[in-house]
Formats: sequence, structure tokens, C-alpha cells
Amino acid sequence: MPTRIEIDKFPGNIEVNLGVLTANVVVQKTDTLLKKEIHKLTNHIMTDYGLKDIHDIKTIRDSRLFYKNIGQDPSRYRVSSEALYRRIVTGKGLYFINNVVEINNIISLKSGFSVGCYDLDKIEGPVVFRIGNRNEQYKGIGKDVFSVQKLPVFSDSKGAFGSPTSDSMRTMITQQTRNIMLVIISFSGQDKINHFLHEAKTHFTKWAQGSNFNENIQA
Repeated sequence: MPTRIEIDKFPGNIEVNLGVLTANVVVQKTDTLLKKEIHKLTNHIMTDYGLKDIHDIKTIRDSRLFYKNIGQDPSRYRVSSEALYRRIVTGKGLYFINNVVEINNIISLKSGFSVGCYDLDKIEGPVVFRIGNRNEQYKGIGKDVFSVQKLPVFSDSKGAFGSPTSDSMRTMITQQTRNIMLVIISFSGQDKINHFLHEAKTHFTKWAQGSNFNENIQA
């Protein structure tokens, strides 16, 4: 199973860094204590942010700039962290899926980075972070078909399976998932990645019986 990701060259020469954490976990329904922690975080965001404030978060602002530099509209293809913030500040709240997905969202909200979490056993061969090919698409989570043409994507020997905007059904976290790969996607340098990898490790240990951790930063 892959534990590293090759980063392709992107247009515009913007620095891309990835924080990668792999682990064994136990996927369960979100328990009451974890829900309380998430409610506390979302209430804080609702108090401190409005829609106009979201673009002032540096990690989100840098992500939007990256999308512009690769020729994509960041308001059409929002990175996941921005989409989460928008749901919260507009009063829509977050869906509770399972403990692992909730931890992924906590890290994304606290950092402002787009964060993806994937079933490692569903990934085949080496992983590359690159620009999506012409007509490339996959069945997205909550979407029939998601076109990733000219978007940043993670791909393996089977093709694209994830993006800072929307991930695929193929590698999504389910109750059957036992091994995960969490990826922090930074267009803002490496400074904060270690901190949030450590925080993710702490949450997985506490809420998902996480073990056998492996973490690294790639540039």
C-alpha cells in the first residue's frame, strides 16, 4: 500500500506541499462526545466568521489563488475547507458520517487546508498528485459524475480518485475501512503541516483506535 505521493509539476510554479498520514483505524458511527466537540468548533466559526471573512483565511485564500493559476474558477470548484466553512456560516451545519470523516473535517476546519481521507486498501499502485486529464471523471461522493479535467487530482494505477474539491466513491471511508491515508493539501508552504498531522494523529488515537501511524511531508 502506498504511503508516499509524487507531486507533479503544476502551472504557475506555485509551491505544493502534502502532509500524508497513514494509520490503522476502527470506523464507527459518530459518538455523542465527538459530536459535542464538533458542535463547539462549528459554533465558534459561526460566531467569528461571516461569508465575506472566509476568503481572508490564508490557507483558503492561497488555495483559491492556486485554482486561478491553473485556469479554474475557485468559486465554481471550491476546495473542501471553503465548502465546509460556507455550510457552517450559512447555518446548514455539517453532516455526521462516521468518526474518521468527522476527524478529517475537524482538521480541515481548524487549519483551513483542504484535507482528504481515503481507504488505503482501495488504492492500487503509486499515487500521483497531478492535473486531471481531458475527459477524466469519476463517481463522486454525493455526485453521479464529477469531471476532474484540468483540476488537481490524486490518481493511482486505476485513475483519479480524489481532489481538493470532491472525492470519489471508489476510495471513500466506509464501515469496512481498516487502513486510511489522510492527506493535508497545502498551497501555503510547510509551516503548519506538522502541527495538523500531529493533531490528526491525536484525534485518530482518541476517537478511532488509531495505530501503526506513518507520517511525512512531501514537496
